[in-house]
Amino acid sequence: QVQLVESGGGLVQPGGSLRLSCAVSGSAFVIERIYAMGWYRQAPGKQRELVATITRGGSTNYADSVRGRFTISRDNAKNTVNLQMNSLKPEDTAVYYCNAKYSSSIVDTSGPWGQGTQVTVSS
Repeated sequence: QVQLVESGGGLVQPGGSLRLSCAVSGSAFVIERIYAMGWYRQAPGKQRELVATITRGGSTNYADSVRGRFTISRDNAKNTVNLQMNSLKPEDTAVYYCNAKYSSSIVDTSGPWGQGTQVTVSS
């Protein structure tokens, strides 16, 4: 399996921006098995929800609530997956997690997860 470590969270004012990173580590063999990566978030008292996914082929998918504001990207040389979050709203407040997907289904969340990074949008 791979290890995932999220970073970049913090406190930001509404309308501000944050860039989250997910560092992917492990053997070349297991990293090669990753079909897609996803960012998810869980707000207090709510279920975890999908934010964005990106496949090995570069196909992206976004939740309606973040489309146009968030951008998921990959840096294959650095083995990182990033989430650029712009125009942040208080409702974006959540713990953000990255997930590695070995399945060709972008909705499959059975793969490894990171520990999460807190994003708080508040004035």
